Amino acid sequence: MGHLVELETTGGTIDVYRADPDGEPKGGVVVISEVWGLVAHIKDVADRFAAAGYLAVAPDILSNAGVSPEVGQELQSLILGADDWARATAQPRMREALSVAHAPEYAEWAIDVLTQIVDYLAAQGGVGERISAVGFCFGGSYAYAVAANDTRVRAVIPFYGSAPPYATLGDIQGRVLPFYGEKDERITGTLPELRAAMAEAGVDFTPVVYPGVGHAFFNDTNPVTFDADTADDAWRRTLDFLA
Repeated sequence: MGHLVELETTGGTIDVYRADPDGEPKGGVVVISEVWGLVAHIKDVADRFAAAGYLAVAPDILSNAGVSPEVGQELQSLILGADDWARATAQPRMREALSVAHAPEYAEWAIDVLTQIVDYLAAQGGVGERISAVGFCFGGSYAYAVAANDTRVRAVIPFYGSAPPYATLGDIQGRVLPFYGEKDERITGTLPELRAAMAEAGVDFTPVVYPGVGHAFFNDTNPVTFDADTADDAWRRTLDFLA
């Protein structure tokens, strides 16, 4: 099991969930959460990376936007729950939080902080240059963004995340293995254009589109979208890719 550490950054002090492997790490992984923030599911993903031999760190970059882990867990439970009234009540709270997280100044802050998370990982014994970024939805977009901003990120694994503006794609030096659900048309609809842009930029980009599933298929705390077989396959491919 991992533990929380406080990390001083130029953007303020943030909590980071750190999960250490037994013995020398195979590398370091930055785990970037969905819009729910640093909830139990993301900590569990970090623990799974540690069990596979990687030093995993999951930064809480959403408390700065008003979505603390407690608020994120509550909103997720309300929005995914069966109670229509509770879901309707939670929607405006979620929109308010998202309005902050989608502001340009927030993105600038978040990318700067994530780059300092890479600094932190690179300074840990045994990690060396084996640094990866894995993100989910909101976090998938930031996995692309931090890789475009920091060439030390050698592997990028976005789960159903939108890519940053195409002008930045050529800055990505790492290999990219993105996962999508076929039914997630809002994101998969942009894939042909993204694939062409990646090819033009010379980025090693190998998307995997899973048939019959939609958004958030990896989140086993989401009873609506989780698909165990697809999640298992994506996890196997993730570890093979990192290896």
